Amino acid sequence: MANTKSAKKAVRKIEKQTAVNKNHRTRMRGEVRRVEEAIAAGDQDQALAALKLAEPLIARTAQRGIIHDNTASRKISRLTRRVKAMSA
Repeated sequence: MANTKSAKKAVRKIEKQTAVNKNHRTRMRGEVRRVEEAIAAGDQDQALAALKLAEPLIARTAQRGIIHDNTASRKISRLTRRVKAMSA
């Protein structure tokens, strides 16, 4: 348990930031899920629209340090490739 005043404040700040990060991560996962559901349904137009919303959200999540940059790049790449493969 934190003993000093500054350590107690640090704990409060970490709790707030953890809640913010969790919100961003949850929102990103939801957008990725929407893309995957559209792919599973076979609706390319809906998948493209969902990907257009998900891609900047994933990049922003990585930019904020919530997920690793390479993880974001990998997610975007795989989703884009799957949506593109629907047209073939």
